Amino acid sequence: MYKCRKVILTAAFVLASVGVFAQSATYPGIGRPATTKEVAAWDIDVRPDFKGLPPGSGSVSQGQDVWELKCAQCHGVFGESNEVFSPLIGGTTNEDIKNGRVASLTRRDFPGRTTMMKVATVSTLWDYINRAMPWTAPKSLKTDEVYAVTAYMLNLAYVVPDDFVLSDKNIAEVQKRMPNRNGMTTQHSLWPGKEFNGTAKPDTANVACMKDCVTEIKVSSMLPDYARNAHGNLAEQNRIVGQQKGADTLQPERKQGGASASASSSSSTSQPSVKPATKNVDPAIALLAKHNCNACHAQDRKVVGPSFNDIAKKYPGKVDYLGGKIKSGGAGVWGSIPMPAQSAPDADIKTIAGWLAGGGAK
Repeated sequence: MYKCRKVILTAAFVLASVGVFAQSATYPGIGRPATTKEVAAWDIDVRPDFKGLPPGSGSVSQGQDVWELKCAQCHGVFGESNEVFSPLIGGTTNEDIKNGRVASLTRRDFPGRTTMMKVATVSTLWDYINRAMPWTAPKSLKTDEVYAVTAYMLNLAYVVPDDFVLSDKNIAEVQKRMPNRNGMTTQHSLWPGKEFNGTAKPDTANVACMKDCVTEIKVSSMLPDYARNAHGNLAEQNRIVGQQKGADTLQPERKQGGASASASSSSSTSQPSVKPATKNVDPAIALLAKHNCNACHAQDRKVVGPSFNDIAKKYPGKVDYLGGKIKSGGAGVWGSIPMPAQSAPDADIKTIAGWLAGGGAK
């Protein structure tokens, strides 16, 4: 009877401790617990064991249609382009598919490393396409479109045949044909537990140092002025999701505490603060940012597509023509990389076309 009462008292003490901890961990008046629906909206990751993969399917031919419409402008029709990003396809062979290890990864004379050469799990392709593509409209692809685009990429790498339909039912079989499936190791124990390699022992034995810590970090390097805006104004290149906000590189770097944040530690000259740039209120400029036109075009230089200045010079006064090209997309006039059809409202397209045709981009 004494032992039973002791167990009950111990359990009550543990429950009381948990309750106190839960109360002390809250911050009254700040935020609220996420709802089940909100958590589900963020819980979209797909693991190598395909846990989290939603049901669906997509064929290679369907993937080609989606690819040419939404992917080719950055990656090329066959995934081989390196004009915007590194090539996705290339460097794998039938022997690699058989062995599960891409031989070209060990060659010093091979020109580059494509995505299909390096990736070990097909779930990685599916997950990244689902959450981050296309570049200008991430998370906009439907589930079946993600399956189709993944199938098209696998077909380009000869992992699946032309008539293949990828689905949640057969994706595990496709994993067995990934060219570099044996090229990834989990023997590092970067995470606790025995889930990955059967041991909880990490690959390092370092001891955290909590003494003689540096109290102040001084930046001893700086970015040259000519390099600050080398890739265009980062503030105009933000994606529609995420918290990453690019700096306004048209302006000198902000000062902190009276000195440049990027100045050398040997510099002690105080400089006046820089006033923020006056925002351009031209409605066309705002629409260019709203519809992510700045992802492929810049004001005065070619990025993926031609500069706004060049378009304005080539088509003065041709509002209807420019509006039609923006809406329908196309390729061949300015290069081989196609511009996808735009789904912006007609009024917005007309405003942008009028701005270009009127010489606003000079």
